[in-house]
Amino acid sequence: MLEVGYIWFHRVGIRDKMGRTYGLLLLFFTLLGFKIRGGLCQDDAAVYIITLKQAPAVHYVAEIAEMKSSGSGEISHGGFGRLDTGKPSNASRKGADYSSFLIRFQNSLLRRALRGESYLKLYSYHFLINGFAVLITRQQADRLSKRREVANVELDFSVRTATTYTPEFLGLPQGAWVEEGGPEFAGKGIVIGFIDTGIDPTHPSFSDVLSDTVYPVPAHFSGVCEVTTDFPSGSCNRKLVGARHFAASAITRGIFNASKDHASPFDGDGHGTHTASIAAGNHGVPVNVSGHHFGNASGMAPHAHVAVYKALYKSFGGFAADVVAAIDQAAQDGVDIISLSITPNRRPPGLATFFNPLDMALLAAVKAGIFVVQAAGNTGPSPKSMSSFSPWIFSVGASAHDRVYNNFIVLGNNLSISGVGLAPGTDGDLMYTLISATHALRNDSDRENNFYLSECQDPSHLNQDLVKGNIIICSYSIRYVLGLSSVKQALVTAKNVSAAGIIFCMDPFVIGFQLNPTPMDMPGVIIPSPDDSKAVLQYYNTSLVRDGVSNRIVKFGGVARILGGLGANYSNSAPKIMYYSARGPDPEDNSLANADILKPNLIAPGNFIWGAWSSLATDSAEFQGENFAMISGTSMAAPHVAGLAALIKQKFPSFSPSAIASALSTTATLYDKQGGPIMAQRAYSNPDSSQSPATPFDMGSGFVNATAALDPGIIFDADYDDYISFLCGINGSTPVVLNYTGNSCDSSTINGTDLNLPSVTVALLNQSRTVTRRLTNIANDETYSISFSAPYAVSLSVTPIRFSIAKGETQNLTFVLTATMNSSSASFGRIGLYGSRGHISMIPLSVIVKITGNITTTKLK
Repeated sequence: MLEVGYIWFHRVGIRDKMGRTYGLLLLFFTLLGFKIRGGLCQDDAAVYIITLKQAPAVHYVAEIAEMKSSGSGEISHGGFGRLDTGKPSNASRKGADYSSFLIRFQNSLLRRALRGESYLKLYSYHFLINGFAVLITRQQADRLSKRREVANVELDFSVRTATTYTPEFLGLPQGAWVEEGGPEFAGKGIVIGFIDTGIDPTHPSFSDVLSDTVYPVPAHFSGVCEVTTDFPSGSCNRKLVGARHFAASAITRGIFNASKDHASPFDGDGHGTHTASIAAGNHGVPVNVSGHHFGNASGMAPHAHVAVYKALYKSFGGFAADVVAAIDQAAQDGVDIISLSITPNRRPPGLATFFNPLDMALLAAVKAGIFVVQAAGNTGPSPKSMSSFSPWIFSVGASAHDRVYNNFIVLGNNLSISGVGLAPGTDGDLMYTLISATHALRNDSDRENNFYLSECQDPSHLNQDLVKGNIIICSYSIRYVLGLSSVKQALVTAKNVSAAGIIFCMDPFVIGFQLNPTPMDMPGVIIPSPDDSKAVLQYYNTSLVRDGVSNRIVKFGGVARILGGLGANYSNSAPKIMYYSARGPDPEDNSLANADILKPNLIAPGNFIWGAWSSLATDSAEFQGENFAMISGTSMAAPHVAGLAALIKQKFPSFSPSAIASALSTTATLYDKQGGPIMAQRAYSNPDSSQSPATPFDMGSGFVNATAALDPGIIFDADYDDYISFLCGINGSTPVVLNYTGNSCDSSTINGTDLNLPSVTVALLNQSRTVTRRLTNIANDETYSISFSAPYAVSLSVTPIRFSIAKGETQNLTFVLTATMNSSSASFGRIGLYGSRGHISMIPLSVIVKITGNITTTKLK
C-alpha cells in the first residue's frame, strides 16, 4: 500500500484481474529541496528505511491459520493491543484489518516523534516487514532510532540490474514440458513476480490469445494493474495479471524523469521485458530482428502468469526503499515465485551481509511460501564477489550455452579473422576493396577530429564516390561503449554512401569489453579483438599504393569478403561459466570473513540470450526498435531458474521454497556436453585463454538440469525457524534478529554448516567437525548407496553408506570431516547418493581453512 500525505498527486486507474477499473491516488510529486511538511527546507534530508518491532501482516495471517487449527480465540500483535478473532471470520479480511492497524500506528508514531517538523512518508511496509520509508534529516533519524517502537533505522541504498534456443539446450521439449503435458500447460496456475524495469504489455510474448488452452487467472492472486497514459486500460490480461511501479525514493532525489523513465509499469529500458519473457514468455513467438528470422522464442514456463513490480529505471537504476515496497506488494498479491535480476551496489554494512532490509524482506517472503531467485551479480571473476548472500535466496550464476553466432572476414592474403555480427555476408566469393573511413573523408571535413570521423556516424563527411561498392572500415572506440556512437548509426552511414559492407575494428583502448552479437541489415562484422583488429589494419595499410613524392594514396589494394553471421553454430564446450559471473565464497560480513554458506547455488544460461524487447527500450542502442534482443548477464540466468521453479511448483504444489531449491540443486549436472568438467573463465581480458575446471564457488551445485529437477527422488528441506536459528548463531546477533524479525533467540542456535542445505560448506575446519543432513523421500520406496570424494587435506566418513527409505520417510546422514594438514586454500569434494530406481542426488563439499592443531580464535579471516 502506498501511503503519502501533503504532496501533489494525480488520479490514475487501476484494474484488477477481472478487468474492472478503480481509481487510485498514485504518488506523483515534485520536490524542490525538502519543502514538504512544516515549510522548512533541509539540505541534509535523505530517505531512511525504518522497521518497527511489531510483527508484519504475513506473521499475523500465518498465526490465524495456526489459531484456527488449535482453537485459540485471540492473537497478539506485538503488545500494542489485541485483535479478537473468536468470531467466524475471513483470514484475508483479518489480515487486511491488521495491515490497516499497522499503517495507522506508523503514521501516529511519525506524528508523535516528529511533532510539528518536516518529513515525507514514502511507503508503508506492512505485509512482509512492518515499517516505512521516510524522507527525514539525520537528526530526525537519530531521534526515531531511540523510540522503543523502532527496531532499525537504515539509510536507503542503490541497486542495479545485474530466448529461442535455451529450452532445447535444457531439454525441455523432450523432458520437463512433456511431464507437464506440453508447453501449452507448462507453468499453469503459477504466478511469477518480477522486480525489474517493467514490461511492454503489447509484446506477443505476454498475450493471452496465443494459446488454445484455458487460461484462468489463479484464484490465489489478487494483484491489480495500474492504468496510465502509456499503460492504458487493457494492458493486463490473463497472462500478464498484474503491473505496478514504485519510484517514490527516486523521486525524492530529483532524479526521476516521468517521461523518460515512464511513471508507470511500462518498460522504457528493455531489461524487465527481456527477463519476464525468459521465465514465462509465450511458446512459439517468432524472433525477427533487422529483417532476419532467428527461430521461435519460448519462456521456461510458457503457461505461467506474469506479475510486474517495476522498481528499476534506465537512467539511475533503483533504490532499496522502492525495491522493498515492490517485494512487499508482490507477496501481498500472492505471487508464487519472485525473480530478482538486481543486486545491491555495495556490500551491506553491519554485523553480517544477511542483515539488510532487502534480504530480511525476502526472508519473510520465504516464510510466506514464496521461492526467491536472485541474480548472483556481474562482478566476477574475483573470489568473494557475490552480490546475493543469504541461504534463503536462490542465487544464480551465468554460463554460456552451446549456441554461438560466428561471423568471419577473409582478407586478400587468405587470413581468416573471426568477429561478431548478426549480419548477411557479401555476395559469394567476390572480394571487395577495403577503404578506411579516415581515407574516405571529403576535402572539406575537419580532419583534426578524424578520430571521431573514423567512427562512421555522419555520412556527410564521407566521399560517396570513393566508398560506393566497397567495404568501409570504421573504428569501434570507447564512444560506442559509452553510447555516444552506435553501430546502428554507422550502418545508416554505410548505406547512405552505398558501401557494399562494413567492418568495425576495435580500438586498442577498449579492453575486456564483451560484445553481444549485433544485428545488421547489411553485410558487416565487428572484430572484437584489438589484436585481430590490428592485423586487419596492418594488412590494409601495407596494401595501400602511395605516390612516391606526395605520399598520397593512388590505389586501395586491400580486399576482403564478409562471410556473414546469421546462422547459429553449436559447440560441445558448453556450459562454461562466464568471466563476469560472481563467485563465492559467500562473504559473511564487510570484513570479507567467509560464511558457511555455498554461493552461488547454481548456474544457468546467461550469455547471448534472446528475449523479448520493449518497443521503446533504450538499454541497448543496437536493438532499439526491435521486438527481441540478445543480451548477457546473470540477469538472464536468474529468470531461467525462476521459470523452471514454476514447473516444479506446478508438479509439487506443497513444496516449500527450500524443497524447490533442493530439487534444483541435487540434480544439477557437473559436466559439459563432451562429458568433461564444466570450465570457468578466470580473467576479464581474453577469458577463453584463462579457463580451468569450475569449483562449487564458481558454479554452486552445478548446471541446472530441468528434467531431473522434476524427479529429484529426495529433498533436503529447511524452514523459517531454521533460518532464524542460523541468524541467531551469528555472534552478537540477538538484538539484530529481534529487531528485524520479532523473533527471540534461544539456546537452539546453529551455524551455516548445520542448516539442512543440499550442500556442506565449512569456512574453518578446526581439527574435526560433524555435520548432519536430513533427507525426505518424495518418490516411491527406494534403496540408496553413497559414495564420496573428500576435499584435499580433509578425511571424510559418511554414515550410513547404504539405506532403504519408504515414500514420505526421512533419513539422517552424518558426515565427519577431519583436517589432515594445515591449509588456507579452499578444497572441494562431493557426496553422491545413488538410488535403486535411478535417482541421483549430489551434495558438494567445500572446506576453506583447515587446521590440525588446537586454536583459540573462532574466526580466521
